[in-house]
Amino acid sequence: MIVGDLQHTPVREPNEGAPSSVEPDAWWRDAVIYQIYPRSFADGNGDGTGDLAGVRDRLGYLRDLGVDAIWFTPWYSSPLADGGYDVADYRSIDPAFGTLADAEALIAEARESGIRTIIDVVPNHVSDRHAWFQEALAAGPGSPERDRFWFRPGRGPHGDQRPTDWVSSFGGGTWTRTVDPDGTPGEWYLHLFSPEQPDLNWDNPDVRREHEDVLRFWFDRGVAGIRIDSAAFLVKDAALPELPAARAAPGTHPHMDRDELHEIYRAWRRIAGSYEEPRVLVGEVWLDDPKRFAAYLRPDEMHSAFNFEFMTRPWDARAMRDSIVQTLREHAPVDAPATWVLSNHDITRPVTRYGRVDSGFAFDRKRFGTPTDVTVGTRRARAAALLTAALPGALYIYQGDELGLPEVELPVEVLQDPMHYRSGGVDPGRDGCRVPLPWCESEPPYGFSAVRRDTWLPQPKGWAALTVAAQAEDHGSMLSLYRRLLDLRRRTADFHTGRLQWLDFGDDVIAFQRGARIVSITNFGAPLALPSHREVLLSSTPLHDGVLPTDSSVWLAL
Repeated sequence: MIVGDLQHTPVREPNEGAPSSVEPDAWWRDAVIYQIYPRSFADGNGDGTGDLAGVRDRLGYLRDLGVDAIWFTPWYSSPLADGGYDVADYRSIDPAFGTLADAEALIAEARESGIRTIIDVVPNHVSDRHAWFQEALAAGPGSPERDRFWFRPGRGPHGDQRPTDWVSSFGGGTWTRTVDPDGTPGEWYLHLFSPEQPDLNWDNPDVRREHEDVLRFWFDRGVAGIRIDSAAFLVKDAALPELPAARAAPGTHPHMDRDELHEIYRAWRRIAGSYEEPRVLVGEVWLDDPKRFAAYLRPDEMHSAFNFEFMTRPWDARAMRDSIVQTLREHAPVDAPATWVLSNHDITRPVTRYGRVDSGFAFDRKRFGTPTDVTVGTRRARAAALLTAALPGALYIYQGDELGLPEVELPVEVLQDPMHYRSGGVDPGRDGCRVPLPWCESEPPYGFSAVRRDTWLPQPKGWAALTVAAQAEDHGSMLSLYRRLLDLRRRTADFHTGRLQWLDFGDDVIAFQRGARIVSITNFGAPLALPSHREVLLSSTPLHDGVLPTDSSVWLAL
């Protein structure tokens, strides 16, 4: 245990977490961004599915929580084969959520409340119901309509073998065979995800023009930025070679992180920068190579990218500290802000994940019936909330994490996620973190819908204590903790401009100083005596006799 004067214990790493001297009014560099999964946030029309009317009704909640922006997962017209990531029409809102007029009103009303709006764009693929794909099916082989996608004849004497043996991100193959008008088997089409999501051909100028027009369509309506789904997947090697046996040379993988991608994002950045208030590009970029990752964040490309690496780390001091160090170092050469997030609409919720023996996350390890200690997980999730909020950069919060909601293990018969079905039923999928939010009352639907009791995914019994109404009255609740930490973060200059200096309190502690007067300590080990300080600003668990318990965080003022 190390106790003493903090000024004698810093471990300095030059410029780590240093604030940028560029773009002083760049709100996105340290914003709090709240992710909304529209189907599950709030139901305004009583049909059991969340919608834009429900979000508009709850803007006051988001304002009081203290968020700077809301990020919507896809709200466009879609058959919802993959939760809206199968877009049928980018210029219309899915009827389940409302209308284009509803979206325009929401964007304006949110901005009046001091909240910007970010929306998802899914450029790798569209829905198989999209007009372009329907036209391609009707037009036949060799047509300009099919050139917008990846149609190819099959291998073998009868064309009945897939063009490649690539594996889908959802499991299984990446090719589906079409049927010609006369009923005979036709060409195959590529889909890196589900068959309902045919991949676009980004070598085709129509595809590039269309997406640039889509950006302008939404930027003109006041959207402050876009989040780019599967941002490293768009460009393919036109020869469609098999995956190499060994690791591909950087930039040469047949369908991921190809060098040609950067030209696309530079064009998008020019569009984003053409507005009086420049719009923001946020990438979903899963890459192991730090230099390749940083290339997407150069000053003329994306503004920021999701930090998946930190989100998937186990509850372990060394693992999480290493991830923080790596993240800050990756971003420093291009002067891009880091992003910090504990979960999203694809990831097991922290309260459940951190209570497991294996508290990290990987899609291929998800299984039904994995035990968890929710009490332990909740304590750790509270500590993680303070840790991430104290780090330099932007903070993302997935809806419901501020309520401490656990992952719900749903009955198989109600699951809708294609990851479950394409895994052969082994993977429970992602529906467990997408269950509708509880707002009030003691029984389902907990105020999510004022009319119906049946929600699109069933809510569990026993959530009465987790509702917004119940937690708002409980000073010790997860919601109260989030409201206090976001308020402190907003009002404290050192969280925005202070450099990060690491402090050494042993291997089981993550501790650092922000600026001249703020210290954050997260204790993973035995109870820790706090160092000298002027004031305890906030702690994730009660403190007794100046001791920080295990699995706890504290913010101190010097």
